[in-house]
Amino acid sequence: MPNHLPIPILKTANDQEAPATPHRTPITGKTLIAWGFEPGPEFRKLLAKATEMDANGEDEATIKLVLAGLLPPLQILPRRPSGRYTLAIHAETPEEEANIAFVRAHMDELMKTPVLEHGAVMPDACPAGTASGTIPVGGAVISRAIHPAFHSADICCSLHATLYRAPNVPTRAIMDAIQSSTRFGPGGRRPDDWVGDGITRELEETENPFLKGLAHRAKAQLADQGDGNHFAFAGALSVTQGLIETLARNGQQALSEALKPDVNETVLALVTHHGSRDLGAQVYKRGLAAATAHCAHLSPDTPAHQAWLDPDSVEGSLYWEALGYVARWTKRNHELIHERTASRLGIEAIAAFGNAHNFVWKREGLFYHGKGATPAWRDADGHPLLGLIPLNMAAPILITLGRDNADACSFAPHGAGRNMSRTALLKKLGIHGLPPDRYHAAASDIVAAQTEGLDVRFFYGRPDPSESPLAYKSAASVRAQIEHYGLADVIATLEPLGCLMAGDYDKPWQRKRNPAD
Repeated sequence: MPNHLPIPILKTANDQEAPATPHRTPITGKTLIAWGFEPGPEFRKLLAKATEMDANGEDEATIKLVLAGLLPPLQILPRRPSGRYTLAIHAETPEEEANIAFVRAHMDELMKTPVLEHGAVMPDACPAGTASGTIPVGGAVISRAIHPAFHSADICCSLHATLYRAPNVPTRAIMDAIQSSTRFGPGGRRPDDWVGDGITRELEETENPFLKGLAHRAKAQLADQGDGNHFAFAGALSVTQGLIETLARNGQQALSEALKPDVNETVLALVTHHGSRDLGAQVYKRGLAAATAHCAHLSPDTPAHQAWLDPDSVEGSLYWEALGYVARWTKRNHELIHERTASRLGIEAIAAFGNAHNFVWKREGLFYHGKGATPAWRDADGHPLLGLIPLNMAAPILITLGRDNADACSFAPHGAGRNMSRTALLKKLGIHGLPPDRYHAAASDIVAAQTEGLDVRFFYGRPDPSESPLAYKSAASVRAQIEHYGLADVIATLEPLGCLMAGDYDKPWQRKRNPAD
């Protein structure tokens, strides 16, 4: 079959035959992609050459041949025999030994990815999947590229804290206001319950292929936190002169000044923990597909859960742009929940701060991926980053300053982590498989015993023992390992008053079909 249509012959006025000039469709970047040329560093040059040749009347087949000759030879990137990573974790129980063995097996395989520079395992690490070489929770890597699976679907899962003066507000009133201001669970808010905000306007106008068509999802899930280990936490911060001085000495002057009037007093802290919901999940899904396609020829032995995008390519830069928007949307989601809570209580914010721990950051031309890891490096001015590390619903949240430990990829843990799956925990507690009434009664007793004196609530009214303190590693042990491995300095704690989580609920996909249907 010919590569182009034959040029029709027309009669001229003097009865001589001459080729007609057919109508030509302008060549665009989409044309090149349809021809099989992938976006990358050479793409602009190829498009310019194709446009020039098209203007000179060259046919499609000739243009394709010339463009192919302009491309550098494809260099296949084989997987490496091994890669370098640091273990900032040690076992203190047989369960932890087994957990670390699984984590190491995944990291050993993961670090064979050809574009990785270094990796690290945090004190809260635990496996995140069964496919060999899946980055574990508590894993961190430095790469020359962007790997969608290294942040996975919950892009920009993060903590956000706001401080308030609320000396006479009872904990019950605080938790009531929180519960009325947020939402947990699958899906999103009904259209008549949407929380409108200008942050979604950009999605209505964007042409970014990783963001286009996602405005509805973003609107439906503002002031919405999902489920799992996501929470809204009320705590108390004791403001000391030492804390004020430490903040000022380490480049946190704004927070230091905001807290000066409260020295020797206690302020209220509202902390929320969640990610980008379905918006992020869709961006991740599109990014993973693009990364998998990019690596199909460049590194065919690299599995999808390690695939990457070239940051200098068109697709890589568009994905990076999309990640930036997702981060802004997620931060605004936190802020809306805090603003709605404060409005109900009639209190005003003193200061706010927070950090993502499931994201990718660019530093000195490299990409730092944290899959459940708190950034703990120094900022552009040389000051250590402020971080928030929760441990469990009955334990304090740690306020930290990063130590910029290069061996640990300059990260700290993002929490206390698990040593066993949710199902394994329920079996250990002896409640897995119990009839619903007995299960819920036992779950309530377990959670109550672990959270005595705190106002702990579950959005759907049923406690989830797989999110109780029993589900997580020892808070004291994780804190000790942060110090032992030089990951961060703990400068203050937010002492728990209450916590709201999704809790146990009937998942839509688990509900039995109505026999009458």
